Amino acid sequence: MTAVPGASALTPVLVRLKLSLLRNGLRQSAGRRAAYIASVGFALLFAALQLLGLIALRGNTHAATVCVLLVGLLALGWAVMPLFFPSGDETLDPTRLVMLPLRPRPLVRALLVASLVGIGPLFTLCLAVGATIALARGAAAAATGVLATALTLLICVALARAVAAANIRLLTSRKGRDLAVLSGLVIAVGAQAVNFGAQKLGSSGLGTLDPAAALVRWIPPAAALGAVDSVSEGAYAKAVAQLALCAAALVALLALWQHSLTRLMTTPDGSTLATAEPEKGTSRASGTLGRLLPAGRTGTVMERSLRYVWRDPKTKAAWVTSLAIGLIVPVFNALQGTGSVYIACFAAGMLGILMYNQFGQDTSAFWMVAMTISSTRDAYVELRGRALALLLITLPYATLVTTLTAAMLGDWPTLPEALGLSFALLGAMLATGCWSSTRFPYSIPQEGYKNVAPGQAGLAWLSIFGGMVAAALLCAPVLALTIWLHASDAASWTWLLLPLGAAYALAVAEAGLRLSAPRLAGRLPEILTAVSRG
Repeated sequence: MTAVPGASALTPVLVRLKLSLLRNGLRQSAGRRAAYIASVGFALLFAALQLLGLIALRGNTHAATVCVLLVGLLALGWAVMPLFFPSGDETLDPTRLVMLPLRPRPLVRALLVASLVGIGPLFTLCLAVGATIALARGAAAAATGVLATALTLLICVALARAVAAANIRLLTSRKGRDLAVLSGLVIAVGAQAVNFGAQKLGSSGLGTLDPAAALVRWIPPAAALGAVDSVSEGAYAKAVAQLALCAAALVALLALWQHSLTRLMTTPDGSTLATAEPEKGTSRASGTLGRLLPAGRTGTVMERSLRYVWRDPKTKAAWVTSLAIGLIVPVFNALQGTGSVYIACFAAGMLGILMYNQFGQDTSAFWMVAMTISSTRDAYVELRGRALALLLITLPYATLVTTLTAAMLGDWPTLPEALGLSFALLGAMLATGCWSSTRFPYSIPQEGYKNVAPGQAGLAWLSIFGGMVAAALLCAPVLALTIWLHASDAASWTWLLLPLGAAYALAVAEAGLRLSAPRLAGRLPEILTAVSRG
């Protein structure tokens, strides 16, 4: 029988394996090496500046608040990273080891040590060391800081590995990869939350964070830094309780990780098992959707476009990001009390961008669409169906965001004209999106995180930003009318901007469809070549 290696023999093997994966990955291309070196340099620079900044906080009244909250945010990042970037680290996938004669317990210990190799652990170590120096006062606090630093680093790494192991079947499946589309939402919400928080701190000071820090200092691993501060203040019993919480959390995470590894090694992958019968309700759902849409080619094109939104990861990611940012920007500005109802036009603009490069999302499958276009009329109906599919979501969404913004600001008189401007902007972007899709098509790679195929970045810039400038110019008449009504003391007539804006949007969108249809019908081979490059 083959001897099963223990943790002492397995640990150096996995550490060398981690280093080999890193070294071999960098050998693939010079671009990858340059990107990795640049990311390492940036991370180290940021870590060094952060370390110096935390050390500079030593003796500050709010040093404990800042350090505890920073460690809490860092731990949150470690927890969500495997969910949003499952392919970012190949060693996060324990299914690669299930065929080896390894026991879960020594494997967990060896993987934990190997996981300490990387930029993330080094960055975490720098933050923990800086926080410890900022909080430790006296020999007892310094000794506690050494233990707190180790606990913080181990808990963060174990947290990421436990989350990855518990969800690896989902994350490596086709549907599970769609979780990555939420990264756009999290980034958008996080950016606005940071902006909102920074403004509040600028006006109120760090003291407003003290209640939150009082809670977070009892949540591992931030509790470890809370223990350092407790020892510095002479609250030894409190420090022992915080360290005990961290130790218990580490043991629980390791146990969860080991349990997940045991399940992975002993349970067959459900994705490899044949289903007993085909899924029920698929045809019924398709029929329901078809009955709600117009008959003929228009309804078919709309249904195809809506299915892209739901099934294609890249298309879904674009929609989720646009929907999130389109709502967050006006709502956060309204919460700060500095917003305007007109900012709600941002929602229409974000979703209008999705009309650009309509054929790039089809990739090489566009040839099936091209075979059904034999005349300008066919091209017109194809473009109209795609525009109507976008309007089906965008029109009520833009109306909802504008109404919500007006309600939060209490500025109901401005709602009609803001809606009129939103509709006009949306119609202009539909028109320029149709024209840009036929004039500057480019391919969207299906694999990886790139949204433009190599060599087509210039086309993408012309398509999106050129179209947006043209849409802004098309909206000039409605915007000029709005300014004139306010400047001439005719504000009582601004409600006319709602029907006028809607009518103008319809006319501009129809003109864009009419102008783009002949170009689509005449450039099918060129468009097919452009969108199939990826």
